[in-house]
Amino acid sequence: MKTIIRAGAMALLLSSAAAPAAFAQTTQAATADSMFQTTTLNLSAHGETRVAPDKATINLGVVSEAPTAAAALSANSERMNTVIAALRKAGIADKEIQTSGLNLSAQYDYVQNEPPRLRGYQASNQVTITVNDLARLGPAVDATVKAGANQVNGISFGLKDPTAAENAAREEAVKALAAKADLYAKATGHRVQRLVNLSEGGGFVSPPPPMPVMAYARMEKAADATPVSGGELSVRVDITGLYELTK
Repeated sequence: MKTIIRAGAMALLLSSAAAPAAFAQTTQAATADSMFQTTTLNLSAHGETRVAPDKATINLGVVSEAPTAAAALSANSERMNTVIAALRKAGIADKEIQTSGLNLSAQYDYVQNEPPRLRGYQASNQVTITVNDLARLGPAVDATVKAGANQVNGISFGLKDPTAAENAAREEAVKALAAKADLYAKATGHRVQRLVNLSEGGGFVSPPPPMPVMAYARMEKAADATPVSGGELSVRVDITGLYELTK
């Protein structure tokens, strides 16, 4: 009687141990079957729109030299205050003027086979200005140069609020993605069942190309103020999407 009980217990134990393994194999098989029964497309596309900029930033400043560090810095500060006053008079608000560089350094003359000779000191002060009315940009630059600015560089254009341009680019991106999905579906003998997932990979704003020299020459003849052309900005958004196909 004891032997029969032990045999029955052993059979029950083996049956219980085999059940999870059989269930796991069944689940894996079902998952594999579902994967092979579903055809999907993983695609990417982008949308782009072009829009005129409505703001600009430009870097300008004053570089001064003097025999002593104190004299160089004093002369630079005096001229820079005049430049900032000219910017204010040209309609640039204080909040749109930001110091972006301040430097004081010794200047040396180098002669072969001789030790460096101190020539004096150089002080520089750079400001970055934001202009929210592009019609004021050229006159503002002219005013600063007349006031003593001797460095002007680093102009760039942008948008005060890029939301509308970005949304237009998103709509173009979705249209391009859907068209690409339809093309692949038809080419493989399928049709699009549904959009499973959509993600945005980011976007960027491309600045306009630099103005050709010849165009600058023509514009200088047409106006006394420094010519500034904003051109167009390219606003782009990249997206990816997963589509489910069916026969």
